[in-house]
Amino acid sequence: MTPPEPPSAPRTARQRAREQITAEILGAARTQLTRVGPSELSLREVARDVGMVSSAVYRYVSSRDELLTALLVLGYDELGAAVEQADRQVTDRSDHLGRWRAACRAVRTWALAHPGDYALLYGSPVPGYAAPQDTIGPATRTTVVLVTIVVDAHAADRAPRASDDSSSTDLARTLGAAVEFVRSHGIGDDVPPELVLRTLMGWTSVFGTISFELFGHLVGSVSDTAAYYDEVITRLAADLGIS
Repeated sequence: MTPPEPPSAPRTARQRAREQITAEILGAARTQLTRVGPSELSLREVARDVGMVSSAVYRYVSSRDELLTALLVLGYDELGAAVEQADRQVTDRSDHLGRWRAACRAVRTWALAHPGDYALLYGSPVPGYAAPQDTIGPATRTTVVLVTIVVDAHAADRAPRASDDSSSTDLARTLGAAVEFVRSHGIGDDVPPELVLRTLMGWTSVFGTISFELFGHLVGSVSDTAAYYDEVITRLAADLGIS
């Protein structure tokens, strides 16, 4: 019989205070993201917003890059959790269209509620900043949900099959990284390149449509952005063989 793990040591008052101040810094930074955009994020302004002198904020965040990384991880994890929950709430796991719609709608709902965070995650790169490796895991959570739904539909024999023409070899080579992503996350070992291609096209269309809406590029073309988005994700599902 395995003995129970000892309870973790309670956090000290200093640890709790540090966590609270760090949360306040992140909250102020997220507000600033919405107000001025990721490229204009300023530690000095964040410090002022939380009532600290600029030098004091460095006790909690060592640099603007570290703050950007923390915001990326927080944003990706929040979005991923929202999409995962939306998928789980579809109790009929064979309802792949329902799962796809729920997950895609969750992406848009989160993006509209957090436009500054979305701009950091999926907008233009911040000059001089390169996201470190520890952002990759959180960044893939949403992708894993969407890909899993497509692969589940494929396993149920409702998704498009790989083509048999000579281009399939070239396609596999072109999409090698995407195919490896699917396999490395345990989603499927025999997913054909054709399905990976269509899934990648669907994934980029989902986020492209949301970006066009958030950044004002649908103005003058679409009168009901929610209805338009639902049409897009439904047609993408059809292309993916999800019904």
